Amino acid sequence: MNTQETTVDRGTFTITFRRSFEASREDVFDAWTDPESIKQWWDPTGTPLADCTVDLRPGGAFAFVMASRHAPPFQGVYSLVERPERIVFDAMGAVGTIRLESEPNRTRMTVTIRCASAEHLEQFIKLGVDVGTDRTLDNLVAHVERRRLAS
Repeated sequence: MNTQETTVDRGTFTITFRRSFEASREDVFDAWTDPESIKQWWDPTGTPLADCTVDLRPGGAFAFVMASRHAPPFQGVYSLVERPERIVFDAMGAVGTIRLESEPNRTRMTVTIRCASAEHLEQFIKLGVDVGTDRTLDNLVAHVERRRLAS
């Protein structure tokens, strides 16, 4: 059974997304870092990305261009890459962290978006970053599940 949880902590200016699902953390890490995989799940509408570039190293940049044009390109810079357990990046003035933990036959994924201030967090919520990221992570879980069943 897959589990999910999303919380907004206004005291720490953080949005946290948790998912636990049947997959190895290596497969989940690959889905986060392989441009061809990212193209399939990133857009919350389910539309494949028009373009995706990833320079997976500290100081390396990424850019995800939506074909649906519902949002501008999502761009940022990686500050930490620890395969297969953690990725940290800066984007849109916030720090994103992806943490992958092994559980028996599952991966527990925690994604945090730490904003610079209360105002920044409220702007993200107003823009729907919390809802959009929830949908994006649902897409990721479905993508990894499809790949697992196909192999």
